[in-house]
Amino acid sequence: MSLIKEFKAFAVKGNVVDMAVGIIIGAAFGKIVSSFVGDVIMPPLGLLIGGVDFTNLAVVLKPAEGDVPAVVLAYGKFIQTVVDFLIVAFAIFIGVKMINRLKHEEAKAPSVPPVPSKEELLLGEIRDLLKEQNGQATPATVVERPPIG
Repeated sequence: MSLIKEFKAFAVKGNVVDMAVGIIIGAAFGKIVSSFVGDVIMPPLGLLIGGVDFTNLAVVLKPAEGDVPAVVLAYGKFIQTVVDFLIVAFAIFIGVKMINRLKHEEAKAPSVPPVPSKEELLLGEIRDLLKEQNGQATPATVVERPPIG
């Protein structure tokens, strides 16, 4: 098998295509989540905690000298990323919990037994008639006899 045919067989497998679609949708969803956290969640949270912006927190390890920029330990950006992660993780947790609750309610719902089709009913009658002809009683027609002896 040539290298091109082998690559084509690999690239068009269902799993590879599904994975590619998942990665593309995941990247797009990542942008939505970033916007949700940055534009919807963080402004009210910032008001609640007094307008604190963690991204500006830093420690200067070496000040700037001429054209050389300062060496800065920007721990505030890390704290902000952790806060963003916790918010996103909590939102996903709540979403998954709601989905699981819906699935659990569906599982609890009483299932209606399927109504047998006309063919199944007819086959059942034929089976019962054949058993009667062969001398075997069906469970519905079993007659208890007293023991002999």
